[in-house]
Amino acid sequence: MSKVTKEIKSTMFTTHKVTNQPPEFDYNLYQTDLALQHAVGQFGGDSAAARLTDYGQTARENLMDHSALANRNKPELRSYDRFGHRLNEVSFHPSYHKIMGDAIAAGLPSSPWSKPGPGAHVERAAMVYMHCQAEQGTTCPTTMTFSAVPALQVQPDVTSDWVKGVMSREYDPRNLPWSEKSGLTIGMAMTEKQGGSDVRANQSVATPVAQPGPGKAYLLTGHKWFCSAPMSDGFLVLAQTDAGIGCFLMPRWTPEGELNSFQIQRLKDKLGNWSNASSEIEFNQAYSWLLGEEGRGINTILEMVAMTRFDCMIGSSSLMRQALAQAMHHCNYRESFGKALIEQPAMVSVLADLCIESEAAMLLTLRVAQALDTASDEHSQQMIRSLTPVGKFWICKRTPAMVYECMECLGGSGYVEESVMPQLFRESPLNSIWEGCGNIQSLDVLRALSKSPQTADALLHELDTTRGADKSLDQLVNSLRDDFQSAKFDESSCRQLSANIARAISASLMVRHAPQANAEYYIATRVRSQHGIFGSVPPAKDAAAILQRASPVQAI
Repeated sequence: MSKVTKEIKSTMFTTHKVTNQPPEFDYNLYQTDLALQHAVGQFGGDSAAARLTDYGQTARENLMDHSALANRNKPELRSYDRFGHRLNEVSFHPSYHKIMGDAIAAGLPSSPWSKPGPGAHVERAAMVYMHCQAEQGTTCPTTMTFSAVPALQVQPDVTSDWVKGVMSREYDPRNLPWSEKSGLTIGMAMTEKQGGSDVRANQSVATPVAQPGPGKAYLLTGHKWFCSAPMSDGFLVLAQTDAGIGCFLMPRWTPEGELNSFQIQRLKDKLGNWSNASSEIEFNQAYSWLLGEEGRGINTILEMVAMTRFDCMIGSSSLMRQALAQAMHHCNYRESFGKALIEQPAMVSVLADLCIESEAAMLLTLRVAQALDTASDEHSQQMIRSLTPVGKFWICKRTPAMVYECMECLGGSGYVEESVMPQLFRESPLNSIWEGCGNIQSLDVLRALSKSPQTADALLHELDTTRGADKSLDQLVNSLRDDFQSAKFDESSCRQLSANIARAISASLMVRHAPQANAEYYIATRVRSQHGIFGSVPPAKDAAAILQRASPVQAI
């Protein structure tokens, strides 16, 4: 606590004393999250406990305060210098750079690639889970950089130095040619005004400088309606070739050391995610390299898209956790009508309902991380293929309602910017929109099941591990089995199918990895009936244990 804060706190008001207010919220994001600790161990990341504990403290002590500053002082586009030269730069508050430095030093964009091994993706997912609780905007550039690696590795003859730059644990925000920097970040530019998610409708054109083909130089002309992280050192861009859509690496600087021919037209004025810059760009004969074959660009970038969708799951589940932690902290200390809010029966029903929503989302997220760690296994490949869009659809859709309910637990104080709840609420719809909205995810689930019977088999095999645990869950799984076997998938009901898969797999994960009381409550409120408003479900049998497990105030 700063000297100024202490002086303010010691000042007595002339009209009243400040009472019945919660104390400062100071806690380690990992040590006080029993569900996260247990899941990390269950899914193969137990050796990372010390590193996760360190980052849990960093996220709380450093990143949250810097996040407030980075969001209050939004990035600004500097199009020209005072002499009229085109700059094409984005200016950020120093707190943004501090957060990025900590994230890159911790390996958020690189660790599973630079140090692969058992539990590597689980460890990173837990790191991102805590980072997003503290600061959400910086996860866009770190996620883009992380997810770009598989696409870059398609063309190692061109990108080997780029991959080395991404693997660096040094954050280098200078606007210099990539060969002169100590660390690199990667952005992505796919969507255009006329197409949106339909990238096959893109109009940007790629022309070979000399001979066409993988790894060859092309000149790009066109625009992008959304360009993520426009201050990045390079961008993965989709553009039309003679053979169809190609995937290109477009550097900020050309190999000759000149600024490439692309311009940031404007920064998006967004609902939230204020610390991060999102932009519209235009490029005219911009230098780039083709990654993979002409006409195979969508396939080349698909793994990147899958990874960014996975990070959307992490981001939304982390928002749930932080909103819940804020609500529980408030309710632990705030009294109303003679007793603490957390002892009021109506509030207990709300909080218990929120607790199991948060834990189920985190378990589904780390289950995908575990599958990424064992991706050489056929079953894991199929689980990644199905659970990524299922989780992106379900968790991201559930987040805004949950964050709002947590905000309401704080009453009027939750509507005030100082409480951090408005920032969390502004972030809450984002992950459902970015990287493909709900319909796109549900149709992707449908596509996976239709094209590959192995995908359905893998899901059913996973769900059968908890057969007999509960009759209602067995009935839901049997219903899914009938749907899969009939192979009559209707696009108009794809959302319901995705929701049913999500509820079934979440219930199964709760049975396997959560306390019995939590699992039974999840099944009672999400499987036996369609869940509606938080807190409007039957009371939990052991609500006190459910609340204690999720409480951010734990014995250390």
